[in-house]
This record gives sequence, structure tokens and C-alpha cells, in this order.
Amino acid sequence: MKKDLGVEPLLAPMPVLMIATYGDDDKVDVMNMAWGGICGSTQVVLNISEGHKTSENLRKRGAFTLSPATGATMKESDFFGIASGNTMADKFEKSGYHAVKSKNVDAPVIEEYPFTLECKVDEIVEGKTCLHVYGDIVNVLADESLLGADGAIDIKKLDPLVFDTFQRGYFHLGDEAGKAWNAGADLAKK
Repeated sequence: MKKDLGVEPLLAPMPVLMIATYGDDDKVDVMNMAWGGICGSTQVVLNISEGHKTSENLRKRGAFTLSPATGATMKESDFFGIASGNTMADKFEKSGYHAVKSKNVDAPVIEEYPFTLECKVDEIVEGKTCLHVYGDIVNVLADESLLGADGAIDIKKLDPLVFDTFQRGYFHLGDEAGKAWNAGADLAKK
């Protein structure tokens, strides 16, 4: 029997994403966000509140980088979600992380994150409860250490964290359960 839980933003797993932008003073700002992801073959969407420093930076600079948090970056990634760039001017410096300017967009690439999407803001839509920021993927950066023998990114080497909305925890991905567009193929033959 299923229990009625009412209206809750519960869906798991969710990605743990780091949005990196520059502020007015060219200071690096990084925000931890779970409500976003790929929304088209060359586009991402970020769903964030208006009051974040990142929201202001996105409007002014029109660019950002997006990186999944990893097992190795969990502590700092969580800090980027706890601390606010509106109240902590040296938030990025306190993390001990390093950034370089993207060659493709007006945003920082955080060196400690091994996988990064470089994005330009396409559109910002004011939704009922948050901003929906659509970004065009301009380039993808991946540390060579993530690549398998076939040249594709090995998700186990990336070790992306996922967010559990039920218990508010971070989890590692498990083992592969099956191949997409294959696991249910026999049902398509009936």
C-alpha cells in the first residue's frame, strides 16, 4: 500500500552541481545546486532562487561553468552550498580551491572539478518559485584521467555525487544495472 506524502519536491537521485560565475569585481563565486541538468542536446537548465549571488552574476555576465561534485570534492562542494557569496566575500578563497578563466566563456573553470561544461546564458525565465536559467553548452572539459580506453568518460572514475532529497544526503553511484536501449529490448519484440 502506498502512503500519501502530499506535495514535496522529492525525486531521487538528483545531481550535485557546482555553478561557477564571476562577480562584478571578477571574484570567483561557486554555488552548489541540485535542481538542474541537461534539458536538450546542447543545453542545460538551472533552477535557482533570485536572491543568490550566482543569480546576479548570471544576469550580469551571461556565462557560467557547471561541474558535478565528486567524492573527492564533497567537503568543499557542500561548503559552497552552505556559505553565501552575498554575506561571505572570501567564500571561494576559504575553500582553498583554484580557478582559471575559461577560454570559451566569461566564467571560471574550477581546477579541482575534473569535468566541466562551459556555458553561455541563453535565456532566464522567471518561474513561479525560482529562475529557470537556460544555458547553451559551448564546450566540455574533462581531465584525461577520467577517460577509458575507448576515449569516453568513465563514470566510475568521475565518481559524481548524487543528492538524496528524502534524507538530504550525498551518495556515490553504484554498479551498472544494465545497458540503456537494451535492457528492455525484448519487450519491444512482443
